[in-house]
Amino acid sequence: MEEGEYESVLCVKPEVHVYRIPPRATNRGYRAAEWQLDQPSWSGRLRITAKGQVAYIKLEDRMSGELFAQAPVDQFPGTAVESVTDSSRYFVIRIEDGNGRRAFIGIGFGDRGDAFDFNVALQDHFKWVKQQCEFAKQAQNPDQGPKLDLGFKEGQTIKLNIANMKKKEGTAGSPRARPASTGGLSLLPPPPGGKTSTLIPPPGEQSSVGGSIVPPAGTPSSGGATVSWPQPKPATTATADIWGDFTKSTGSTSSQTQPGTGWVQF
Repeated sequence: MEEGEYESVLCVKPEVHVYRIPPRATNRGYRAAEWQLDQPSWSGRLRITAKGQVAYIKLEDRMSGELFAQAPVDQFPGTAVESVTDSSRYFVIRIEDGNGRRAFIGIGFGDRGDAFDFNVALQDHFKWVKQQCEFAKQAQNPDQGPKLDLGFKEGQTIKLNIANMKKKEGTAGSPRARPASTGGLSLLPPPPGGKTSTLIPPPGEQSSVGGSIVPPAGTPSSGGATVSWPQPKPATTATADIWGDFTKSTGSTSSQTQPGTGWVQF
């Protein structure tokens, strides 16, 4: 189906009045006050349709839909539809019978909203017609359309603000490095008092932990390495003279055999 054969409905108003108007003597325009507004010649339904780029104002019977008259409109505003000078509810349209005969009649609406819709429907249709004509011209001559020039003119420069693109290290916005965790879990320190600290005894002494005797650090263990502790330096001659009697008495006392201990003296 061609576009000219398709007919669309633009506006429908259930009540409109038709008036016979006197011929216009001057170019000052039509006045609805000169019509017999209380005695309309016909009343019925108004329907505006569009077929291609032409709009048709059709006056039809309310009940049967029989066509009373129609006015082809190829331009708006124009001679096919004119507004009166003294009211916004009345218009003058040019009707045709299809045999070349034309006549001008007046139409009027009882409500101003209906007259507003009638006017807007014609305006929107011919606005669409104008856009279609412009698109067709651009399609035929694409080189004649306006071109967007994005090139730099002579001496034209641009400025780029890159101050906010760099961040100093250590600022609040820079991310902090986090310590790597094993297995996705972080190890917490043991609670206070949860583990008894073990003191390492000096060389030559024994310590008891939990009722068991811990051997001196210098004693080699089975299957382990030997830890050598630094030996004490020999006392000088002056120190030996001062503590000589004390060491003799201590040594004599420790060398004695205590009765009842089961030690045998050789």
